[in-house]
Amino acid sequence: MALINDTTLRDGEQAPFVAFNTSEKIAIAQLLYEAGADELEVGIPAMGVKEINDIKEILALNLPIPIMTWNRATMSDLEASLSCGVSSVDLSIPVSDLLIDIKYGGNKSKVLHELEEVIRVAKKEGLFVCIGGEDASRGDSGFIKEILTLGAELGANRFRYCDTVGILTPMQSYNNIKKIVEHNLLPIEMHTHNDFGMATANAISGIEAGAISANTTVIGLGERAGNASFEQVLMSLVHQFGDFRKIDAPKLKELVSVVSLAANKPIDMHFPIIGEHIFSHESGIHANGMMKNSDAYEPFSPEEVGGCREFPIGKHSGTSTLWYHLKSMGIIADRAILSTMLPKIREIVTNRKKVLGMDELRELYLCS
Repeated sequence: MALINDTTLRDGEQAPFVAFNTSEKIAIAQLLYEAGADELEVGIPAMGVKEINDIKEILALNLPIPIMTWNRATMSDLEASLSCGVSSVDLSIPVSDLLIDIKYGGNKSKVLHELEEVIRVAKKEGLFVCIGGEDASRGDSGFIKEILTLGAELGANRFRYCDTVGILTPMQSYNNIKKIVEHNLLPIEMHTHNDFGMATANAISGIEAGAISANTTVIGLGERAGNASFEQVLMSLVHQFGDFRKIDAPKLKELVSVVSLAANKPIDMHFPIIGEHIFSHESGIHANGMMKNSDAYEPFSPEEVGGCREFPIGKHSGTSTLWYHLKSMGIIADRAILSTMLPKIREIVTNRKKVLGMDELRELYLCS
């Protein structure tokens, strides 16, 4: 249905305090492909020789998906990308009046002229060209149409609509992209940021409006509050849109672990898709329902993402959870006794802020 162009190795690494070494980049690129990414954006050649060499190492993996680099729309940046041997480039230009004032002294004609020159050379070299519309969400719709028209005339392949400072709502994203798609000039790619916690939602809204691609990063890594999450977009496409993708759970889990470790970013236990506790059911009503039917309170199975279902014994647990655990220990419990145990359990876990263990449950039952 839609493409996932993952930019963990470019925009993800631009997160403050994050720096990947060469071996980490190679491992992340390989795992992204194996976990389901359709395209990878892997770096900024203009950063220098080390970055260029790292990109060449990734290209040497010979992954059967497009590998893209990020560039300013300048000849020097493009030449650096050509020296890597990539076949796809993102050529970024400022779109909003604010950034055009900062970077080009307000001269929109100069922006378009430089873009035209670089696209012509890139297409002559046979490259796939994505025009990166920096700060497009704050840009003038008429100027965006000018860029799209110019890009289409020059043979550009895609336009990246960037919500650079994450200001859009899902409804605004949908409406903006729908209008751009109706121009029928270039395919649209979503690039969303999470400043208001809406990066993934905005990326998905853009796809619903007709965008054909979304930039993601593993665990939503990126500048400030981060980007749209690779694993969230992946699972959304599969489960909410019926996109046929085979998810390799062990590879996805390994990818998340590698990125988390390399970025020194611990994963919250309740993080969507990959959090350790998202398949834990404590509420008595929920646990009882899950024991009867595993679809009762889960939108997808833990096995799909390498997770594990648990029924912790806590303040909100009911007799079904106690009975379930005691049975696993070979004890067929008296439910009347279990009911008398619940107030004691609630007091214990509330006072110490920790769920009951199996040995504690057995001892409490046998002493009741």
